[in-house]
Amino acid sequence: MSRLPKSLRALLSYVARLPNPFRLLILYIGFALAKVGLIDRHRVVRTTDLAWPRIVTGIARMSKNAVDVAMVGVAVGTSAVAGVGFAGPYWGLAFAFGGGVAGGTIALVSQRFSAEAFGELGDAVRSSVLLAVAITLPVSAAFWLFAPAFIDALSSNEAAIAYGADYLRVVGLGVPFAALNLVGSRILVGCDDAYTAMQVRAGGAVANIVLSALFIFGFGWGVEGAAVGTVLSNVLAVAGFTVGLVRGSAPLIGEFPVAIDPTGSYLNPGMLRDLVEIGVPVGARNLVWTAAEFPMLAILDVFGENTVAAFVIARRIWGIMNTPGWGFGLASSSLVGQELGVERPDEAEAYARDIIRFSVATYAVSAVLIAVFATDIVSLFAESPDSPEIPIAVNLVYAACAAVIFQGISGGAAGPLDAAGDTKIPFASQFLGMFCVSIPLAYVGAHDATPAIDLPLVGLTIPEVALPAIGLWGLYFAFMAETTIPAAINYLRFRSGKWKAISEAYRPETTADD
Repeated sequence: MSRLPKSLRALLSYVARLPNPFRLLILYIGFALAKVGLIDRHRVVRTTDLAWPRIVTGIARMSKNAVDVAMVGVAVGTSAVAGVGFAGPYWGLAFAFGGGVAGGTIALVSQRFSAEAFGELGDAVRSSVLLAVAITLPVSAAFWLFAPAFIDALSSNEAAIAYGADYLRVVGLGVPFAALNLVGSRILVGCDDAYTAMQVRAGGAVANIVLSALFIFGFGWGVEGAAVGTVLSNVLAVAGFTVGLVRGSAPLIGEFPVAIDPTGSYLNPGMLRDLVEIGVPVGARNLVWTAAEFPMLAILDVFGENTVAAFVIARRIWGIMNTPGWGFGLASSSLVGQELGVERPDEAEAYARDIIRFSVATYAVSAVLIAVFATDIVSLFAESPDSPEIPIAVNLVYAACAAVIFQGISGGAAGPLDAAGDTKIPFASQFLGMFCVSIPLAYVGAHDATPAIDLPLVGLTIPEVALPAIGLWGLYFAFMAETTIPAAINYLRFRSGKWKAISEAYRPETTADD
């Protein structure tokens, strides 16, 4: 800083003193709830300090995804948007697998950080890195080798298949880096430092937008340009986490809460086992959402290209609305985990209860803001204001605004369960919501009857069954089912208190081999 010109140093100093609008908005919501006695004021401040950087990170990342789709739509057209949409769930596998490892990471790191068991913390970090790389390298290779076949399984639109395969082949190279990006973020949040994680990941998101714009418009690379920008931005973010965690600080970022010895053992069987036990249900929960996109996109293909593009647009906007849950979910996992780590389960429950209420209120504000400007926001993704996918996307966004409020309950209640290692119930709730209700509702909207099924072993045929002609209403109801069912199940599990007993097996005083 001292080598910078005096005028620039003065400007940076002034900007640093400006109020943070994201933190202020969340604080105002929290203080309003505290004023009417719904949550504790002290917990508002501590939760906000952990949540707002992750929310900003989420907004930056999801905005990056949305901007990528918008740039592809403007530069190439509707078929390219649909192609990127068909590739989306495959790219989501990186976050499903990486998120599973990261879910185990934050549970183990947060409890060890609060207990000052730094040796065990280092073991947890190195084991997480090894596991993330081992899981994602085969995925990356499969995307490179079989991209056309993967996209062809979802669509009959030749143009969309070609665009989707081009995108998936390139973006697949970034799968290991995307997973490590998540692990790096969860290490810092588990150490009570979401701000540094925000700096690294938000910086990566900004780099992604800049690089994608350069490659799409400057070099004319189309969907491949968007994919290259995504890969390089994840590489940059992982480099930032690596330097900071090894050295204890990073240029332009500052101090990190911990320093990890990279030469220590990466093969700690007990730690790997705990990561797998906690992380598999978390990864499976993420995988449920990703896997559900495959049949959902196949169903949408029946509606036609415009509906597919509209759904992709609505999902990108849904992702931006869903960012409060990431912040509050991680804040809950970290704060609840820290309280469990120092043997204060009652305080852990109090934090969790207040964060659920805080999360729901913030989601409601987000939903209202998006609903008011839905048409204007959707129009940014289309080639022209008259594009046929716009009215479909707007109605889907309205449905998402209603559904996303329940995500505050679902994610807020899942946070303490994740911190405690009680990760099976959130997985089950997500599975039931998506595969047992949401996808069947979408199917009913796309078809007028179920197909006849022959049973050759018994010589019988199950006849076709007429379905109600609800059309796009099936997609609207699918959005609602996706959040309301997990919300009910996760909240009931949280209220049962069983997660507090489960957490005892993963606390730092319990050895990994017990």
